[in-house]
Amino acid sequence: MGRSITESLPAWLYRDEGFFALERAKVFAEAWQIVCHVNDLPDPGDYYTLDFLDEKLVTVRGEDGVVRSFHNVCRHRASRLADGAQGNCGLRLVCPYHAWSYRLDGGLSAIPRWQGFGDMDPATLSLVPVEQEVWRGFVFVRFKPGLPSVAEMMAPYDEDIAPHGFEDLVPQGRVVLRPRSANWKTIADNYADGLHIPVAHPGLSRLFGGTYAIEAKAWVDKMSGVVGEDQSFAWSERRYQGLLEGFNHLPAGERRRWSYYKLWPNLAFDVYPDQVDFMQFIPISATETLIREIAYARPDSRRETRIARYLNWRINRQVNAEDTALIGRVQAGMASSSYTAGPLSPDEVCLESFARRLRALIPQASLPHPPPSAA
Repeated sequence: MGRSITESLPAWLYRDEGFFALERAKVFAEAWQIVCHVNDLPDPGDYYTLDFLDEKLVTVRGEDGVVRSFHNVCRHRASRLADGAQGNCGLRLVCPYHAWSYRLDGGLSAIPRWQGFGDMDPATLSLVPVEQEVWRGFVFVRFKPGLPSVAEMMAPYDEDIAPHGFEDLVPQGRVVLRPRSANWKTIADNYADGLHIPVAHPGLSRLFGGTYAIEAKAWVDKMSGVVGEDQSFAWSERRYQGLLEGFNHLPAGERRRWSYYKLWPNLAFDVYPDQVDFMQFIPISATETLIREIAYARPDSRRETRIARYLNWRINRQVNAEDTALIGRVQAGMASSSYTAGPLSPDEVCLESFARRLRALIPQASLPHPPPSAA
């Protein structure tokens, strides 16, 4: 007997500010967030920042070579310390408000004498550290404990990912922020939705044929398709297909595979033969999200590799445009009085898994309509 049909999350969860406040407390407080890769920080004083909800974070490489993460907040009057998405602060993080300075290990280095703080013990005013985990070269942080480690969460696919050499990846350009007028779950649902591929992504359908597959583990979903050898009529797809066997650092079965991993609750890795992207769905409000993304790649100066990466970008630029339109349509429909929830197919295992975990964390997510206190 097949699995019974279940329902998707109710529409009000995708637009209600009261529920969004619950998500901030119950979902995101202990969720791992990606900051950067250690290879984004090659030299002492190199830093990366991340703003997530009300938290401001800075990750910096110390004089001792160690990468550390701190709240990007001065201990004097709460000013932001490091500006911009990334940079180099030299050997000190200096507050632009009152010139308090901090060593790269977070310790308070100096307070201007003329400010009258006398013999105050600087050891009591170090930068506040943020819990950090480096998984395969990527730097993750979280604000409170609760979830398993990133390594534990990603463990079901560790053997799949290992040949791609994440530890050796180097950035390709800078982080891009893409605002979307949609709830973060609308974007996360779309990422893990396999049924729309043959309907809404003709380019991916040409590349994958009928090979697209999805599966859900405890903390991570995997979606993947194999780029076929039957030549596409689209020149960019056809040219890309012809280059994939050149990525012989991968096992033969992986040279044509595109894999997508979505880590609970709002992170994703797009793993291609030629490069790896991360995507982060940063919630701003109940109906606003920033998609934060950047590409990384193995050091490889071959002309064919450069062409493959360009073609990858060209193909996925169209896919992203298609997804942006789809997300907008769905978010608009969530406000309709005609829609409460929809049935989930037995094949929509990722959406079912996501809904089950959210309902377990926040019981109100099982209600078809907002309770009076959340209205």
